[in-house]
Amino acid sequence: MDLEIDGNAALVTASSSGLGKASAEALVREGVHVMINGRDETRLEKAVDELKGLGPGEVIGQPGDLTKKEDIEDMVERTYEEFGRIDHLVTCAGGPPSMTFMETKDDDWYLSFDLLVMSVVRVVMEAVDYLKQGDGGTIVNITSISVKESIEGLVLSNSVRMSVIGLMKTLSKELGPEIRANAVLPGPHETARIRELINVGVEEGRFDSYQEGLDFWNEDIPLERIGSPSELGDVVAFLCSKRSSYLDGVAIPVDGGGSYSNL
Repeated sequence: MDLEIDGNAALVTASSSGLGKASAEALVREGVHVMINGRDETRLEKAVDELKGLGPGEVIGQPGDLTKKEDIEDMVERTYEEFGRIDHLVTCAGGPPSMTFMETKDDDWYLSFDLLVMSVVRVVMEAVDYLKQGDGGTIVNITSISVKESIEGLVLSNSVRMSVIGLMKTLSKELGPEIRANAVLPGPHETARIRELINVGVEEGRFDSYQEGLDFWNEDIPLERIGSPSELGDVVAFLCSKRSSYLDGVAIPVDGGGSYSNL
């Protein structure tokens, strides 16, 4: 299927690894010029090298901290300067630390809100005029299945990420028809973070092997496996494309059927 986004340009935040990188990869394969971002410059350079050549799209890396307004401004401006356009904005951010409510301090809440919500607010604010210039801009927010079902021990993610969905829905109303805004809600995917958690479990004796740890994550998923990051990336690319032109303001779970929510 031709997604009809060849030659477009996209900015993907927090994309030097994990689901952000998988989304950037899917776009590059479709011929999109992509600006990727990360705080670790060594990891960012490695990601650029890995993504180059996967498709006709150009890949450039811009280091930056999503909690810093000036870094976001520089990121957006450089994307436009390099590509002469911004058609797609994909927002992603690392998750806040795992903890229970009574373990949290005020600073944990403020930092989580800055990372997960204000990063989206600021990058959309900076990019919106560029997104309007083309023949149909898109915003895709990568959040978490935790906005539909709270996850034990992740009170910060459960609470704060819901604000991104409220923002996304509002943007879909306010920015249409020039710009469509949607979200994806990933369940477990075999990212470096999941692999690290499994390996720690093996070291601590909770799992006898990596496969046993993987089986633990697979338990409640009807498809009997956690996702590959590329599967999430493909959904993001689809939402950026003209093939999804009547999808606006939706939040799509990508979780192998693992959630129990009816809606």
